[in-house]
Amino acid sequence: MSAPHDTLVRNLFDRIAWRYDLLNRIISFRLDSRWRRKAIRALGVAGRPALVLDLGTGTGALALDACKLLAPGSRVVGLDFSRSMLMHAKDRTSRAGHAARAAYILAHALAAPVRSESFDAVMSAFVLRNVGDLGSFFRESYRVLKPGGRMVSLDMFPPPQGVFSRLYWFYFGRLMPWIGGVVSGDPAAYRYLSDSVRAFVSPEKVADTIASAGFVDTRTVRYLRGAICLQVATRPR
Repeated sequence: MSAPHDTLVRNLFDRIAWRYDLLNRIISFRLDSRWRRKAIRALGVAGRPALVLDLGTGTGALALDACKLLAPGSRVVGLDFSRSMLMHAKDRTSRAGHAARAAYILAHALAAPVRSESFDAVMSAFVLRNVGDLGSFFRESYRVLKPGGRMVSLDMFPPPQGVFSRLYWFYFGRLMPWIGGVVSGDPAAYRYLSDSVRAFVSPEKVADTIASAGFVDTRTVRYLRGAICLQVATRPR
């Protein structure tokens, strides 16, 4: 773990937690909800009660969607190291009437305080770019999964070069930080989020890191010409 990096990211998300969901909807033109639903359906637990871990749950958007979509009897555990984000997650889950189906833990995603091989599936959304050690993140995901369980990750990546890429960076590199600054009052935070995408590795590199952690059957589904990727992998039985 990188303590300075962790502190920077934690402080950033603590500052913008109160406007994070609103800005996600504005910036993604509400497509973020559709991508999260696709991630949940990729968990491979449809039709049966499941225990699911949401690593880097943030304000609980993915966890809450899972509470709504998973089979009766399912439970979701959301883990995050931002106290402000978790407060919002607990509040939104309670207001939506799903408090009994979700639990939230204040902890680091690279050292989840849960038993090994205890979850049917592990998921994350828009977390990887903020992780200081991707190898450790996926090894921890592997550790907590039951044999045969799936790991699903949804995140943003630098799109391939071309016309779309130039349009994307004009919007996400210039307009998005300005919009985020106006709505949240914290332009530096949204500049960081933009820069974190620009500096992030390729989906192929992430897939290699997933495989190195021991997962098999890794696949990548691309949206927005690769600017958003859903990556799915399985822990061998």
